[in-house]
Amino acid sequence: MPIQSKYSDQKIETILAEVAAVFDKHNASSDLVLMIAGNIATNVINQKISKEQRTVIAEKFAQALMSSIEGSVH
Repeated sequence: MPIQSKYSDQKIETILAEVAAVFDKHNASSDLVLMIAGNIATNVINQKISKEQRTVIAEKFAQALMSSIEGSVH
């Protein structure tokens, strides 16, 4: 059963397109984009999530990332 998001696909796609445009503007390589994405995730977890929940949220985020990679084996 797919996970239901509280955000519309249109909102997600709009923000994603805007972020991708910034990376394109700066000719960011794949490794730089991944580094920035990781830094954003780390900052959100450290600034917006309680200390008690950070590890759980980080593990769920990592699991979701692994699940979303094409061709990944679980």
